[in-house]
Amino acid sequence: MEGRGGLSDQAASDVCTDGDPITKDYMMQQTMLRVKDPVRSLDFYTRVLGMTLLQKIDFPSMRFTLYFLGYEDKSDIPANVKERTAWTFSRRATIELTHNWGSESDENLSYHNGNKAPQGFGHIGVSVPDVSAACRVFEERGATFVKKPDSGWSLSSLLLLHKFPPGGGALCVCVCVCVH
Repeated sequence: MEGRGGLSDQAASDVCTDGDPITKDYMMQQTMLRVKDPVRSLDFYTRVLGMTLLQKIDFPSMRFTLYFLGYEDKSDIPANVKERTAWTFSRRATIELTHNWGSESDENLSYHNGNKAPQGFGHIGVSVPDVSAACRVFEERGATFVKKPDSGWSLSSLLLLHKFPPGGGALCVCVCVCVH
């Protein structure tokens, strides 16, 4: 594979086999990201990216909080906690922000962003109808761009990567904005 440009279409198809029939009702429900500063993180995902906080779950005995966000209408969120929990876990493609209590004051703690060695995590993808309009909103709301649509990307659908949280910090999550 090395030097050949990855798998051919046929090789990729050949290596992929059907899962067990039990998996037919599986869905991609969430991606978890650890955050040191839930205030800045929630502000970014809601105010800048336009996501909705679906549910906040505290785990006092283990000293962490989970924040689930997604592109859902606030009026659809059940008021009853038990119903809201079931509803939250039935949503597709949510972001789970995990805040370990006390991490915000630990200057020696930083979470790996996947963009430095060893590479791993790359980005989360958000599809928008108008990339130029999205970029204007992101800029107006204080996003710091790593790359912008006019920066010479060869793939027109991969247009924007920006630093998170705005203003710097230990974590840099890249958001890839694609046209839909």
